[in-house]
Amino acid sequence: MSPYHPVVIGSLQVPGNLFLAPVAGYTDRAFRALCVEQGADFTCTELISAEALVRNGVKAEPLIRRADTEERYGIQLFGADPGVMYQATALLAPYRPEVVDINCGCPVPKVVKTGAGSALMRQPALLGRIVEAVVRSSRDHLQSVPVTVKIRSGWDRASINYDTCARIAVEAGAALVSLHARTRAQGYAGKSDWLHIRDLVSRLAVPVAGSGDLFAPEDAEAMLQETGCAGVLFARGALGNPFIFGATRSLLLTGSYTPPKASERLHTGLRHLRLLAQDRGEKSACREMRKHFCAYTKGIPGGAPLRNKLVHAETIEEYVALCSSAEDPASSCG
Repeated sequence: MSPYHPVVIGSLQVPGNLFLAPVAGYTDRAFRALCVEQGADFTCTELISAEALVRNGVKAEPLIRRADTEERYGIQLFGADPGVMYQATALLAPYRPEVVDINCGCPVPKVVKTGAGSALMRQPALLGRIVEAVVRSSRDHLQSVPVTVKIRSGWDRASINYDTCARIAVEAGAALVSLHARTRAQGYAGKSDWLHIRDLVSRLAVPVAGSGDLFAPEDAEAMLQETGCAGVLFARGALGNPFIFGATRSLLLTGSYTPPKASERLHTGLRHLRLLAQDRGEKSACREMRKHFCAYTKGIPGGAPLRNKLVHAETIEEYVALCSSAEDPASSCG
């Protein structure tokens, strides 16, 4: 089988195996739209609090909406109460997601202290009840769209239990398991252990998607070859770099790819800004895009001084002027 291939997730067939992972504060629908345009085969919202959705669905609505380019997408929920997770899943019906994903891997303290995210790795039985509740709600309210689960290797090095948690999730009805091969204690530091992904692939009958240390097309190629996972999830490696999807597809299919030029990175950043402004308004979008442009300008000639100016930009016009000057330095001379 070619390293680039379709992935079957329950009743859903995804045409390729390059996925955008949910990243809090980054994978809004504007960014997801760009990732699809650049070749992402499947995208997912950032994590949504089931409690918040049940209490005030209107507030969560901007995080949930599908991007215009998303033919297929997932909505990721986190929570620690099976009943609330059932209710939250039912509330997703108007958005018609192709997948509901359950976050059992987020290491952020404000998520973990609620008993959700990677805290569920310490309670496999509860994890199973949550998956069962979401699967049941999907059947009752969402025409049985597939339910997937994202986990970590374990809570810490002394409690590596991805195999147990994944088995329980699948027995409860999960159609795919994504494994970020780090422990909660590691956070995003250290090196992910791809041997865990390889081992999980050998244990499960459902597809396994791998995550961790995917910052270049070559990383994705290596993970697919070394672990046999069905697909890869780009997280931090896609931030400011939606081009990684098309480049990886090209590498897997042809053996080579062409990195984007600096001008393409800047033009895409400006498109991202305009899409975000449509959702949030210009003022909020301009502030939000400061962190994104730090990523878009990473590694380009003159990137550091440009970033120092972009973090103070307040309007789209200012962003455009600064990016134009970076493309044509002479234009900023007297």
